[in-house]
This record gives sequence, structure tokens and C-alpha cells, in this order.
Amino acid sequence: MLASISEGTTCIKNLLMAEDIKCTIEAFRAMGVEIRGKGEEVIVRGVGMAGLKKPARQIYLGNSGTTMRILPGILAGQDFEVVLTGDKSLSGRPMQRIVKPLKEMGAKIKGQISAKQLDKSTMLICQVVEGKKLKDKEDIYPPLKIKGGKLKAIKYKSKITSAQVKSCILLAGLYADGVTSVSEPEKSRDHTERMLKQFGCKVKGEGCKISFKGPVKLKSPCAIEIPGDISSAAFFIAAGCILPDIKVTIKNVGINPTRTGILDILKKMGANLAILTRLDLPDCEPSGHIVIKSSKLKGITISPKEVVRAIDEIPVIMVAACFAKGRTIIRGIEELRVKETDRIKSMVTNLRKIGADIKVEVAQVEGECIVINGGKLLHGARVSSFGDHRTAMSMLVAGLLTKGKVIVTSLGCINKSFPDFVKQLDTLTMLKCQVVTN
Repeated sequence: MLASISEGTTCIKNLLMAEDIKCTIEAFRAMGVEIRGKGEEVIVRGVGMAGLKKPARQIYLGNSGTTMRILPGILAGQDFEVVLTGDKSLSGRPMQRIVKPLKEMGAKIKGQISAKQLDKSTMLICQVVEGKKLKDKEDIYPPLKIKGGKLKAIKYKSKITSAQVKSCILLAGLYADGVTSVSEPEKSRDHTERMLKQFGCKVKGEGCKISFKGPVKLKSPCAIEIPGDISSAAFFIAAGCILPDIKVTIKNVGINPTRTGILDILKKMGANLAILTRLDLPDCEPSGHIVIKSSKLKGITISPKEVVRAIDEIPVIMVAACFAKGRTIIRGIEELRVKETDRIKSMVTNLRKIGADIKVEVAQVEGECIVINGGKLLHGARVSSFGDHRTAMSMLVAGLLTKGKVIVTSLGCINKSFPDFVKQLDTLTMLKCQVVTN
């Protein structure tokens, strides 16, 4: 995204060409950006901050919630109207969290409005009327119609900790006059801030607050090398902990401190893991080699603050907890309800099918929590991906240690983030899970 609106040509190396990335590339190609290459390296010829062109048709973003929530920040500063659409799953993800601040900045956005409490089969949908206030338990959903224009800077205090919300506002702030700032309850992942600095934006960070003065013209850093994704590595890290007599080394993985919650949580559970060969340059993404050995895990309590730093890894942490000795409690998990699927429902349903002792409780202060009594012998079963890549990959990891086969249906969703996952897992150990694609 930043390379597309910067001045100059950017070479992006070590790119994971998953479905979300492909949809993002096609979105910018539809707006006149030349993006060449395939595999792990692409060349992006930036068109500058005002160089994007009105697309000939609606832009389809597939299942990419990140693109749907971040791209509107850029589109809010353009001088044309565009409609963003997605698949059925993406069309059910809440967008009021980004629509509200963008409207405060002066953008005109329309979407679909729906009551959260209704079952999907009876969900009532109508077009949002400009200026209409949402009722309680209502939200805005894709498709989103965005009409760009002149933006004003805002000081936004987010009620939720979300890197997507923060990034959307910051990208809009590139086009706004004045100082744009975003404050969060907890510090979210900071990839966008680091990348903005590489493109010449003078971003200031203080605690959970990020700010800079706009408008800003971005300049290409010429080349960017992306470290391995720790969310993808998490499945192999967890597998290395629970499998007997094994040592796993994962090279060149991103170890951004806002993303290493998975490592801290597993260490707290007793994991035998270490980070070697660290590389940490100013404003760049830190990386290193992660070494994991078979471990005797124990149950722990995971706080809401810890969940924030490992929100995408919670499904596979739940799997690890099933093989740990004792009780694990995971607090502050509500955000899992609004991912590609309801991950609390998908993981609890699947883990119960293979014999796990797991339940969901509601605490007065910290909301929903998951309680897992680990150490039980788990058995094979037929489970569903629920169309969610992280649910699917987590259950494949669980199947490595069950008595009997775990059959995972509808596995095509893995292509969203990790197309080679099954192949890579098979190299780790003889895969004991059966893949069913329909």
C-alpha cells in the first residue's frame, strides 16, 4: 500500500504470496499502479499521494479483513468514489470501528447496517443513510462505498486495541492538514508506524499514542525485505512444544515485540524455546531464528493484556493448553468473536469433538474467558475449518498428537495466509491429519 502511493520504485522481497496479498495487489492495479513480479519478490512503481485512479469497477478484496479496514484510510484522501466488496465472511465483519473516525476526518462512507444479535439466516440488512445514528448492538458491514475528499486531522481515542483501526486513521492522516494522533487502551502491533518511518514519515510514539503532522509525501526506501510472519510460525512453534523428541528451528522470523506474545505465553507455560541470531535495525522489523524443543507445558492464566499481543495465535495456544498439565484460563477474548469466523465457537466446538475439556465462562470484569483442563488423551474426529484459516491450521496441529485421525474439512481457507502450510507441516512430521477440501 505505502509503496503504491509513494514517489519512486520499491522492490519488496520475501513476500508471502497468499490470497490476502493477491487481493491487495489487484486492488492497487485496478487503481493504476504498476506491480510486477511473482513469487517472493515484486516491484511496485509508486504513483505518488494523488496518483491513484478511479477503478473501472468495484474492488473485490476476497476474505482480507486487514485490507478492508486499512485501505479506506488511503481512499478517504482520493478525489474519486470507490466501492469495496468481499466474500460472504468478510461481508459479516464489523466496520464501524474505522467508519466512525474516517467520517470525523471528513470522509463520506456508506455501508450496510445490521443488528449483531440476529442470526445470520435472519439478518436484516439495509443501506446506511448519511448521518443516521446506529442503534445499540448495530454495526456497519461491507460493501463500503467511499467518496474521498479533503480531510482534517483528528486526535482519536480508540475504545479498542486494534492495529487495523490505528493504521486506517494514520493512512488517512497522510492526507490531512494538521497533527493526526491515535491513542489506544493498550499498545497494538506497530508494523505500520515502522513502515511509515521507512517511507519518510516523521512518526512520534509515546506509550499507547502515535502521532505525526500531515499532509505527508512518502518516498520509496527502494527495497524492503519482509521477515517471516510469526503468526504463521506460531503453528510450528506450538507443534515443537507438544511433540515428543523433536527440535524445530525457524529461521528469519519477525520478532517485533508487539507480536511476540505467543513466545512469552508459551515460555510462561514452560516451553523450551530461544531466539538466536537477532537482527534489529532502527525503524525496521526485528528478526531472528527461533529454536523450539519438546517441552512439558503447564496450565497458566493468560491476561487480557497478554491476549492483545497474541490475538491471532490464541487458537493454537488453545491447542497447546489441551496438551498441558493443569488448567489454563484465557481472559479478555471477545475480539475472537469478530474474526473471519467466531473463533471462540469454532475452536471450542472442534476441541470438544476430539475430547478436550474446554468451556467458555463470563467474568464480571474481564468479560468472556476460556477454561481448558489439559492433559486428557484426545482422540480423532471429523472437524470443520469453519472457513477460517487459523482454526483449520490449529486443528491440524492438534491432530498430530491425537489417538486416531483428525479429519479437517474445507481446508481451502488456508490459502488466505499460508498456502504451503500442509506441505511444511508434513516436513516437520508424518502428517496424521486427513485433509478434506469440500
